[in-house]
Amino acid sequence: MFEILSDSLSSIFGRLRSKGRLTEGDIDEVLGEVRVALLEADVNLGVVKEFQLAVKQRCIESEIHKALNPAQQVIKCVNDQLVDILGGDTISFSYAAKPPTVFLLAGLQGVGKTTTAAKLAKWFKSQGRNPILIGADLQRPAAVEQLRTLATSIDVPVFSNPGNPVETAKAGLAEASRLGRDVLICDTAGRLSVDEEMMDEIRKISDSISPHYTLFVIDSMAGQDAVNVAEAFHERLEIDAMILTKLDGDSRGGAALSAKSVVGKPIAFASTGENLEDFELFHPDRLSNRILGMGDVLTLIEKAEEAFDIDEAEKAAARIMEGQFTLDDFLEQMQQLKKMGPLQNLVDMMPNLPQGVDSTDIDDRNLVRLEAIIQSMTADERANPVIIDGSRRGRIAKGSGTSAHEVSQLLKQFKEIKKLVKGPKKSNKKQRNKKKSGGKKKQGRVTSRNPKGKSGLEVPKELEKLVGGAGDQQFDLSEFGTLSQNEPRDF
Repeated sequence: MFEILSDSLSSIFGRLRSKGRLTEGDIDEVLGEVRVALLEADVNLGVVKEFQLAVKQRCIESEIHKALNPAQQVIKCVNDQLVDILGGDTISFSYAAKPPTVFLLAGLQGVGKTTTAAKLAKWFKSQGRNPILIGADLQRPAAVEQLRTLATSIDVPVFSNPGNPVETAKAGLAEASRLGRDVLICDTAGRLSVDEEMMDEIRKISDSISPHYTLFVIDSMAGQDAVNVAEAFHERLEIDAMILTKLDGDSRGGAALSAKSVVGKPIAFASTGENLEDFELFHPDRLSNRILGMGDVLTLIEKAEEAFDIDEAEKAAARIMEGQFTLDDFLEQMQQLKKMGPLQNLVDMMPNLPQGVDSTDIDDRNLVRLEAIIQSMTADERANPVIIDGSRRGRIAKGSGTSAHEVSQLLKQFKEIKKLVKGPKKSNKKQRNKKKSGGKKKQGRVTSRNPKGKSGLEVPKELEKLVGGAGDQQFDLSEFGTLSQNEPRDF
């Protein structure tokens, strides 16, 4: 998402950080480069000019030249202004005192209105609402059938009648009241703002159902052209907010950064993938952080909370603590991860990624291959992968459509992961006998009186406090190996 713009800004601010102090000339130079980056990202020229002047004013007011870290101050000014041009605050909806609350979708052909209608219904359902969908797109073949198919997967009813879209919308409103649905989402046919007949039709639809919110759906990959279309629609049909689709495929960000300033209406939602789950409220501050390479931890946490079952996670954690982590558990964790959305989007949300890490290189199909390999194993093989020999590898590879090398790689990765989650190694019989006989051997024993393990490394006093209650308990460190004097110590 917005890779071109993010890379350009990262390069600009990277050079800025190398300077200890900044003059007004330095700020002008940086903002000139930022201006070029925004124009290359297809941001509206008027928006860019306003942005440049506003950031400079913020820098002057902040007295950048006196700051201890002037580069960070400039970045903060840029971030604050990005949030402003993106809309400032996240939109919040008020619901009608007498249900249903009516949402009317409008937009060009091919921008994804029908899919967006289903995504919107799913989102409202997750908020505890009872939505109904109205199929008033009677122009495009199979549009209503597509809507019904999508709605079936989220258990939301669809109302539609062949013939007149205006009468269909009106009848759908009556049906929503009859069924006690508190949110109505009306999908309409795609149309051009210059098509008088079609624009007259949607105005009649709007008059018949009196929508509380008219949402204009924009294809973000169309850049500022899409924003210009939205402005033309707004002049003919009063829109209240916008929805950006295909945001995951937008490498520039022209539509997102121009929409609010040009149209004068906020962006309400963003569609970030093909699945119905890839739909979220538009948060200007979070998107600004992502553009500037600072990640989006809050959205990442929210997605994790939605995707992961708490009870199952606790059970998995218990199995891990007991040393029972299997390939079945590994598979389950991968499937939970997939629910969070495309991996590329998740990586984009992570702050401070190492240099050279490019989210565009991440392919979700790798997870599919790993799933296929594990699912091609028998129950015994998943529970105890040690039994997988060359013959079994060949069979698993054929069953999963992969190679024996890929199977081996998975087993190696799983072995390393299991080492990380493995609990303390149980004492063997010899060790237990030593403990009973009061053996004095110091190696391999970590206690408050003998804070040294097999590696001979002294255990810090802080660690002693953490294990203070251990008394004479022995901890076997052999599985972690020993460290030479020159090896790095990661603890």
